[in-house]
Amino acid sequence: MSVFWSEVHEYLPFLLSGAEVTLQLSFISMAGGMILGFLTATGRLSGSRLIRWPLEAYVEIWRDTPLIVQLLLIYFSLPELGIILPAFWAGALGLTLNLSAYLSEVYRAAIQAVDEGQKSAAISLGMSPLQIYRRLIIPQAFVASLPTQGGYFIALLKDCSLVSFISVNELLRHATIVISNTFDSMNTYLMVALIYFIMSFTSARCVSWLERKLTPSRHTKGSVANVMPEAMEGITP
Repeated sequence: MSVFWSEVHEYLPFLLSGAEVTLQLSFISMAGGMILGFLTATGRLSGSRLIRWPLEAYVEIWRDTPLIVQLLLIYFSLPELGIILPAFWAGALGLTLNLSAYLSEVYRAAIQAVDEGQKSAAISLGMSPLQIYRRLIIPQAFVASLPTQGGYFIALLKDCSLVSFISVNELLRHATIVISNTFDSMNTYLMVALIYFIMSFTSARCVSWLERKLTPSRHTKGSVANVMPEAMEGITP
């Protein structure tokens, strides 16, 4: 134990380089998951069965199968179809598809929670459906779902450890390399746990700050009078 901690300065940069890859995967997958999740949510709210049913099947399949199985299928099965992805991007694709399935449910609930009175008021002002979504629904749905999105991002940080199974050199895989050199699994995993905690704790604090910054005061929350003036900007009578 004392030997490991005396040489921590030698292994810490290597572990931190793995943590950097973990953060890169997390940010890329979160951005992709948010975009795809929102598109999936709006598609599932469509009145067309041809759009809604395939998206519902997609969500159920990706939510009801283990993430590790999805990653292995993408990395090892796609080459048989002629699609070869580097391990990093195969991991990012698997994490994005998995996360988007969960976020689509979050966004769908947030969109449906927007007050119908605000939508009616926007229509009476002559706003197009695209303007209603862009200026009224999306901002409110994003803020309402922000705490849940933050929770999924923190979970994503930890789920990134699964991509070590497809040879992505992220934090956990770097830890196994350190262990093979030091034969000290306990202290190495303690260091890895500490790094994960710092990343997750910092992310949680950032999400809390962003939520306080974007959430209206309690006495004005949900008020049409506070939302509609901003939504009306640029609308000609």
